[in-house]
Amino acid sequence: MEDGGADWDAAAPTDDIFLQRPYLTLLEQNPPLGMRFGYLVFYRDTEPIGVALCQIKYFKGDDNINEQDRQTKDPCFFSSLATWFKRRVAGQLAADILICGNMLLTGEHGFRFDYNRISPDKAASLLENALEQVAIESDRSGESMPVILVKDIAPSHSRPRQHLVRKDYVEFEIQPNMVLHLPFHSFDDYLGAMSTKYRTRAKRAFKKAAGIEKRELTLSEVERELPRLYTLYRDIANNAGFNMVDLNEHYLLALKRDMPNQFRMFGYYQDMTLVAFYTTIQNGSELEAHFLGYDKAHNHDRQLYLNILYDIVRIGIDLQCKDIVFARTALEIKSSIGAIPHNLCCYLRHRNPLVNRFAGTLLEYLKPVEEWLPRHPFKSENELEMDEALAV
Repeated sequence: MEDGGADWDAAAPTDDIFLQRPYLTLLEQNPPLGMRFGYLVFYRDTEPIGVALCQIKYFKGDDNINEQDRQTKDPCFFSSLATWFKRRVAGQLAADILICGNMLLTGEHGFRFDYNRISPDKAASLLENALEQVAIESDRSGESMPVILVKDIAPSHSRPRQHLVRKDYVEFEIQPNMVLHLPFHSFDDYLGAMSTKYRTRAKRAFKKAAGIEKRELTLSEVERELPRLYTLYRDIANNAGFNMVDLNEHYLLALKRDMPNQFRMFGYYQDMTLVAFYTTIQNGSELEAHFLGYDKAHNHDRQLYLNILYDIVRIGIDLQCKDIVFARTALEIKSSIGAIPHNLCCYLRHRNPLVNRFAGTLLEYLKPVEEWLPRHPFKSENELEMDEALAV
């Protein structure tokens, strides 16, 4: 990154901190286990006009695959892909998967071009060619990247999607990104917009957490609590199928130290013991609900996870954010607090044409089937009009 840092800065979007150098440097210095990084800068003549983030995830042929991996279908697609890929190379040479995007986030944080200076069609062609060239260069260096994955493109961005499909990438969708829109002036306004059923549910959750001390953690507190924080994170991540990204233990501490204006961490204490935590990152007008953890033994009685979601909503409203990005997990409970699904497309190509012919079938097998019922916690238009009439 250092060699082309100035050009990256010139082409990186100003409205997305996840494609800016401070965050990417921090991530590179505190990488998930087995992950490396690459950075592509695109030029028109000598002017930088686009950037792309590559994450290279290494899989070792003799990695242990436990019996649970063999017998069950993981609810997380990317975890299932990791398991399949490990099996595919088991007993053979080690291999990498080349990912354009960020496995720690949900959303379009993989590439960006200045479409005032390059057409979407040309940009898509440059991106696809560059990813292929990275894979070819890896072959020449004795490494292998048989699979290329382009992660998270919105359906409305048709040009890159169409180009990738023409180049034999398989398009697929997995769980949607859950996003809560925030047209509320206060948390009371948010609760007031809910139907009686869901407002009562929220107040019941607040009562369940009575006696829990909630506070924002300082840098020194994060450092002191780091072993406990990581244990709480691992307990939830392992259960949710996050094993394709094994978070670096110092990643959250680095965020607190190096990005204090955007990153915040909050802890829940019961009898002076940390029983839950959650983190947020303000990214322009969006609030990113980042990594969290909680003690599952206390979750039911104290409604820890539901209280975390409501507290993140409170923060987003206080910061006057337009949206909160809640990502892909726990779809139904996030729906119950008002988040709605936003579909994102992913693209995968195996560089062996014969294997790639079966990629679509493989993806259908790996895609998680999460049965969930969308909830509608907010009042209907008629109910809102009735409330306004009664207020008059």
